[in-house]
Amino acid sequence: MMLIGRWRQPCCNASFLCSLGNFVEHLPLPTSLSVRPTRIQGKSVYAVGIRSSSYFEALNSRQQDQIRLYVDTLHQWNQKMNLTAVTSVDEVMERHVEDSLALIPPINHSYSSNCSGSVDSLSVVDVGTGPGLPGLILAAACPGWKVTLMESMKKRCDFLEHAVDITGLSNVQVVRGRAENLGQDVSFREQFDVAVARAVAEMRILVEYCLPLVRVGGLFVAAKGHNPEEEVKSAERSMQLMGGSLLQLHPVKSHSPHGQRTAIICLKGRHTPKKYPHEPGTPAKSPV
Repeated sequence: MMLIGRWRQPCCNASFLCSLGNFVEHLPLPTSLSVRPTRIQGKSVYAVGIRSSSYFEALNSRQQDQIRLYVDTLHQWNQKMNLTAVTSVDEVMERHVEDSLALIPPINHSYSSNCSGSVDSLSVVDVGTGPGLPGLILAAACPGWKVTLMESMKKRCDFLEHAVDITGLSNVQVVRGRAENLGQDVSFREQFDVAVARAVAEMRILVEYCLPLVRVGGLFVAAKGHNPEEEVKSAERSMQLMGGSLLQLHPVKSHSPHGQRTAIICLKGRHTPKKYPHEPGTPAKSPV
């Protein structure tokens, strides 16, 4: 494991900062929450759908500029190395930025309802962040959060460090390492309020990557497709073994072909047994 980034002192100009509470309050929602139950293995899990137009437009000018700088940098570096299959700036804004920002209301809602502590000052780890999605976008939108970008590939970590520097984000650290190793490291194990993962692996594997990093009483949030019920059902045993349980499914607005994605929310209720996560490569080869 190699810690690449380090925390920087946050900007003290309050006019540039938008707390998570203010961010959600000023989202351009036509704004009601639509609540409907999703039934999994006989249980009713309430899913909260949030209708919105553009989350990006709700950000202040500094936050928008930081995200634009990130997107431009991603576009430039993507011509030299394969960071994302989405190559146009407009598509990155629509498919990556908006999808990442759309996770904030479900995190806010679930954390406020089920966890102790303030949603304005969360410690968040983005597991398998790749080019910084969704973690770097969350850090720009929520400057009160401390966001750790966890990535195993050196070239991606080099890009992430450059992106953090060029955007001036003060609440981000980049950590190079595999989730299986970092989940057994006392510096990271059960240290985070929230773990997020987007486009990393199936749920049975993700829970072994992510739940060992979450404190008891915290959340694991997986960004998935429009119809994840079967995948969630197959992961229930894994969740329980890691000390977690399924809390909610949140449909979120998306620019995917189906027009919707799902935020799968898991609550960490017990300590993860010491034997998890297994050795690197084992969770992917033999999910529990």
